[in-house]
Parts: sequence; C-alpha cells; structure tokens
Amino acid sequence: MKNNMAAALFRLASATALFVTLAPGAAAADFTILQPLGDKPMQTTKGGLPAGGYYVPTTPQTARWGHLPNADAKPVLSVPSGSVVTFDTVSHEGILEDQGKDPVKYFAQFGVKPEQVLNDAQAIAASKLEHDFVKDGPHVITGPVEIAGAKAGDVLMVEMLALQPRVPYGVISNRHGKGALPGEFPENKGPQPGADAAHPQLYANVSIFTPIRRIGDKWYGIVKDKSGREARIPLRPFNGTMGVAVNTKDKPNSVPPGEYAGNLDVNELAVGAILYIPIQVDGALFYAGDPHFVQGDGEVALTAIEGSLRSTYRLTVLKPGDARLPMKAPMKNPFAETAQYWIPIGLHTDLNEAMKDATRQAIEFLNTKLGMDRATALAYLSAGADFQVTQVVDRVKDVNAMIRKSDFAPSAAKK
Repeated sequence: MKNNMAAALFRLASATALFVTLAPGAAAADFTILQPLGDKPMQTTKGGLPAGGYYVPTTPQTARWGHLPNADAKPVLSVPSGSVVTFDTVSHEGILEDQGKDPVKYFAQFGVKPEQVLNDAQAIAASKLEHDFVKDGPHVITGPVEIAGAKAGDVLMVEMLALQPRVPYGVISNRHGKGALPGEFPENKGPQPGADAAHPQLYANVSIFTPIRRIGDKWYGIVKDKSGREARIPLRPFNGTMGVAVNTKDKPNSVPPGEYAGNLDVNELAVGAILYIPIQVDGALFYAGDPHFVQGDGEVALTAIEGSLRSTYRLTVLKPGDARLPMKAPMKNPFAETAQYWIPIGLHTDLNEAMKDATRQAIEFLNTKLGMDRATALAYLSAGADFQVTQVVDRVKDVNAMIRKSDFAPSAAKK
C-alpha cells in the first residue's frame, strides 16, 4: 500500500502541464510553476495532493528565517501520527541581502519573468521576518508541525513520498568566509564598506544562476561556464533541512545540524528514502527547508543547486521497542535509509571526529539491529562499507556510513 502511494506521488511529482519559456541564456522547458495552494495550513482537498493529508505553505506566519524551532515554538498545525504532510518549501537564494532581497528584480537579470517567481518567495523577502545576514543562517524554515502523541525520547520516522521542483531554475552560491575554501574563493577583493540589501554587489559574493532543462525523459541542472561550455547534472531533489525542535530556549541557528537533524544536507534523502530523527521535545515539532534540486557530497562551494520544492512526507512516531526502529530508542543521532542502504550518520565540528562518530553509529547499528558482534562489525565496515563526507560547510560536519543491504542475508535485511 505504501509503495503504491509513493509511486503515485512520484508520478505526480514528475508531471508537467505548463509550457514556460525563459529568455535566451536561461533555457526553455516544459514546466509547471507551483505557486502556493493557499495562505494557511489546511487539509489537502486540491492541487493534486493526497486526499486526507495536510498542506503547509511558507508564509511570514508559518516560517522563520535563519533559525530553527526551539522548545517554546508554537506549532502551525497538529496532525496524527502517520499523516501525510506537504510543505511548499522556499529557497533562500534570490531573496538574501547579498542578492538585493528582491527576487523579481534579481531573477529578471537572468531572463525570468515576474510570473515565474514564486509569490511566497516574494512575500518572505518583503516581510518583516527577523533576519540578520551576518549572524543568522540563510535558510527559510517552514513549520513546525506537531505530531500528536510524540514524546521526548521517541523517534520520528520521516518518509520521502514526493519532491517536486516548483520553478525551472536554481542558484549555486559561494560566499566570503564560507565553503570548503574560505579565504581562497570567491577570487576577488571581498566585501566592501556599505554592503547591504540596497548595495548587494558590495558583498562581492558569487552566485551562479542554474536553469533546469528536460533532456529526453530526465531533468538536468545546466551549469554553463564563461566560454559557453555546459555541464549537465541529473536532478535528485531533497530538502537539506528537515528536523525536530531543539530542546533549548535559545534561538538555534539554522546552519549547523545536530541530534535533532536540521541542516544535514544528506543527498540520499530523495524520494523513497526514510529519515529517523530522535525527538527532543513533546510533539516533535517537525519542519523543513533548504530545498535542493541536486547536491554533490561535500557541497564545497557552500550551496547546492538551491531551488524551491513541493515536498510530501509521511510523519510517524515510533515508540521505544518499535520493530521499525533502526537502533534502540532513545537514539543519539539521526539515521537514514534507502532501498539499497542503511545510513548511520556521524556529526561533529571536527571532520575526524565526525568520521569516528559515523563508525561508532554503524557498529552500534550492526550490533543491536543485525546481531553482529562488535569486532566483526568493525571488520565488515572496513571491507564492505563506504563512508561519505556529506558536507563540510555547515560548521558541524556530516559523515555517512553506507551499508549495503544486499551484503546481508534476506532474513537480516528485513529486520
């Protein structure tokens, strides 16, 4: 039943209905611009979304800019465990201060017409939402949604049902003091006095406009250099930020990930994947943001192809002892899963320590879930698992252990 629903939603996410023509240099594509379906959270009754589910738009009332929900956050919606919830997530690219905080004007220079700019992106940019470009994160965070019956110590199982680009373009950015090579890139003189939203060019940051194009039956991000040479990157949409409220009364910055998940930037979390998140506060308070069209491991420039997504999830609370848990609750770290892999996640500000954390999490999983003794688990990981550096640009680094399900007997893989 779940697989049939996911397949139907994926077909829905691949559908196109409106022919959109961007100006020369921005590419042409068949594409449906997905404007908001409403201005308030609601049960889904329109827009081709699953009946009986829920919809959360991004508005100044349902979003925060640059920080995450904390223990005092008020939910914008409450749903039963097992509910299907669709979020219209909004990319920060095109609305930030170093791009002029006017998405219509910013994207017009690349041939994008005003009607091809999302209304919710315009509303967030023009709103009075608190955002400090220097101190806060860049991300627009939508939510949070309360899941009834969720308690601290439980685990939230997030199933990725559909992830649909809302516009036919994205942006890849490299900002001064950030990325894998701060101080080396961008290759210019750096920020100048007077840099602000009225004078965005003085930030001297580099943003690369990236249209998406359908070639055959697949979609690609088109990265073009100054000579006109193109690189075509197959799209694999996911939200870089998904998580639960942080158990603090402070204002958590949206940049670093943590035990609550947040800005994990795990590119495996595409349609069909599952993310298990340790719940820190009652109600869980789930949110989503930082939508990506595709991202390479490392995310070395600073961003991926950032572009807004319509994102549909199933949100289910797992109590301690639930057979679906990948590790015993309460879990220490988030844990991801795809049809091919189990993915223990390591987190730390030091990349070496993140690698150690991922190794420990992988050993714990193999020992407690599959019954493998710890010495043999370490030996297996050394010979059979790949460890991926998901990102190095968000203060806290991510390392994923990629454990192939096919390496294990069918009886173990079904556990």
